[in-house]
Amino acid sequence: MMLKLYTDAATQGNPGPSGAGILVVGPHLRLQKHYPLAVMSNHDAEFKAVQLGLQLLIEQKLTDAPVILYSDSQLVIDSLEKDYAKHYGDAVAAIDQLEQHFPVVLHQWIKDHANRGAHELAQQALNH
Repeated sequence: MMLKLYTDAATQGNPGPSGAGILVVGPHLRLQKHYPLAVMSNHDAEFKAVQLGLQLLIEQKLTDAPVILYSDSQLVIDSLEKDYAKHYGDAVAAIDQLEQHFPVVLHQWIKDHANRGAHELAQQALNH
């Protein structure tokens, strides 16, 4: 079994009030969550969305399966692949800690329109 974790963030202003959207898809599984976030930059919100997505999988006890993490944030994916981000080191370290709960986590950048489910959930979080 492979889990697909789609994450996205939405921000009103930069920085501004933000929201995160999480979509998890697997065999016989579909989880959707949205989280209102504090005022933060769009990049901070994208990293936070990844953290919340991984935390959701851990809370749901879905840690036995490999995970493919999809994000439309090139910065997030590049940072996680390099295990380094000049201005987001704490976020990368926190995500790295969460990833230790899984056999493997692959990182995949996708275009905005391919991440519509998580995007719509992030927009919902802004409106709550």
